[in-house]
Amino acid sequence: MSENSLAIRKFSDLANPTRFLALADRVLPWFAVATALLFAAGLWLSFTTEGDYQQGETVRIMYVHVPAAWLAMMCYTVMAISALGTLVWRHPLADVSAKAAAPIGACFTFLALVTGSLWGKPMWGAWWVWDARLTSVFVLFLMYLGLIALNRAMDDPARSARVSAVLVLVGFVNIPIIKFSVEWWNTLHQPASVLRLDGPTIDPEFLWPLFSMAVAFTLLFFTLHIAAMRNEIWRRRVTSLRRQAVRSAGREAQAL
Repeated sequence: MSENSLAIRKFSDLANPTRFLALADRVLPWFAVATALLFAAGLWLSFTTEGDYQQGETVRIMYVHVPAAWLAMMCYTVMAISALGTLVWRHPLADVSAKAAAPIGACFTFLALVTGSLWGKPMWGAWWVWDARLTSVFVLFLMYLGLIALNRAMDDPARSARVSAVLVLVGFVNIPIIKFSVEWWNTLHQPASVLRLDGPTIDPEFLWPLFSMAVAFTLLFFTLHIAAMRNEIWRRRVTSLRRQAVRSAGREAQAL
């Protein structure tokens, strides 16, 4: 068997919820430990570096704000890929992944908005300005809340999965708007200084703490996402058993 066929087979095996639950139980402790260690290292670097000569100590907000903003967009990207898995490949766990990721993405987006406001007050003199970057991130937060409300409002899991997948894919247009808003429009928000084709423009003294916190936040997302998927699978199993019990009780009552 070729390596590609083996990889496809392993990916297909994860479509089995029981196998996914077994894998989640194995990897979650390792992910949790790695996340804690990276957060400890990232926070230590964040508080031991000197402040910026212009922004002073407020520059340390960057070590939380920037990773939270990155994860807000990455989480929605994961949901968009999951939506494709629901509509195109009919992967059994695709909807589970999208539904589990929505509350996590909403939390990261809210954290990005709050820390951005705390950082913007001393830098811009205002808690909030309706520029393109801030407005598009706020729209992303509303999209997360809307998807969460939709998932909870619809009782039919299959219909909810299809409708949510379509809305997620339509809303994905906001992600490139967030990314390139500082280049397409004249905004107060600074342009990209880390993910650039010609290399980062940020000083290494600030880059290493930022990189450590970004990796820690990423591992935190995957830890929470896998745990939420596991909980969602168990929730659906319990709901299915309850419905079967109600149907069985109904048939027995009719028989009597």
